[in-house]
Amino acid sequence: MKWLVAPNAFKGTLLAEEAAAIIEREILKMSPEDQVDTCPIADGGDGTCFLLTEQLGLEKIPAMVCGPLGRPIEGFFGYDRDTQTAYLDVSTVSGIKWLSENEKDPWIASTYGTGELIQKAVTKGAKNIILGLGGSASIDMGTGILHALGVQFLDKKGRELTLFSPGFLEKIGHIQLNGKLPELSFTCLCDVSNTFFGPAGAIPVFGPQKGLLPGDHQKFLEAGQHLFTLLQKKCKWKLDDQACFGAAGGIALGLSAFFPTEMVQGARYFFEKTRLEERMSTADRVITGEGKFDTQSAQGKGSFELLQLAKKMGKPVWLISSGKEGEQVGFEKVLQLPDLDFHSPDLVDRAEENLKATILKGLTGS
Repeated sequence: MKWLVAPNAFKGTLLAEEAAAIIEREILKMSPEDQVDTCPIADGGDGTCFLLTEQLGLEKIPAMVCGPLGRPIEGFFGYDRDTQTAYLDVSTVSGIKWLSENEKDPWIASTYGTGELIQKAVTKGAKNIILGLGGSASIDMGTGILHALGVQFLDKKGRELTLFSPGFLEKIGHIQLNGKLPELSFTCLCDVSNTFFGPAGAIPVFGPQKGLLPGDHQKFLEAGQHLFTLLQKKCKWKLDDQACFGAAGGIALGLSAFFPTEMVQGARYFFEKTRLEERMSTADRVITGEGKFDTQSAQGKGSFELLQLAKKMGKPVWLISSGKEGEQVGFEKVLQLPDLDFHSPDLVDRAEENLKATILKGLTGS
């Protein structure tokens, strides 16, 4: 039996590459003669460009930059010198994972550190930026990144605003360029299709996850609409809200005002770059997984997109996940993980043991 082991991250517990290694070990314990090709996957969410950097063998360049609230943090990006392309995730330095629950505050959080990484890539010669949008801490509409690249945000009296200050977004009265912007194009990888504005937009849907209080939604919306109007006036081409602009707090919306910016479904991009279809063609069975497969998974998440590719190729797929929703979308077998107590001090150890036991149960049919 030849397996393709291609799990997504098990959010909050195991990285995709950790899950893949565990699954591979358990398969080979049970059937040492089997062949296992591991290809941990991502879909534009947290860690997508990290995995691409690893799997494509890119140069990994570190840099000390600002975190989502301005504290110093060590980040990195992957760099392909041949194509002058840098690969980085917003979550690497501007991710919500760096904040405790009481620190989450989209009125203060900024993507400036991600912009610093991009500027570092520019000094290395980068002309193209592949940006994974998942896991951001902010709803700053890309203002932090833009500021790092040379866009200034001023108050109504023309004074430059200070990043990481309360209410930064609502104080913006003017936008001006500080010299010539770098010549860059962006490819933004996303795993959601939400627009920035509207009932399913970034503020009502993702705002609460980032610490936006219910009573602040309208005020934040008004600040966002005002900034959008300023960006439209500054933009040299027509700028409209569109699908995927709601990802990562509107980063692609802001970038699109000044740079050629393409929105790409992250899972498909990842599959293409890692030659997943070619690797799947030689497999007898595919096994994937994620922390919880639910209704959102069918909106572009890695496990669901992998299933669509496998269906096209006539390959059977197993899913490892908590919940039973996967049983209704076409997986050959769903291996259900037990629920976890996310407040448990041994959460990761418990997640590893649960994954091992679930795989064993699936392989033995017990």
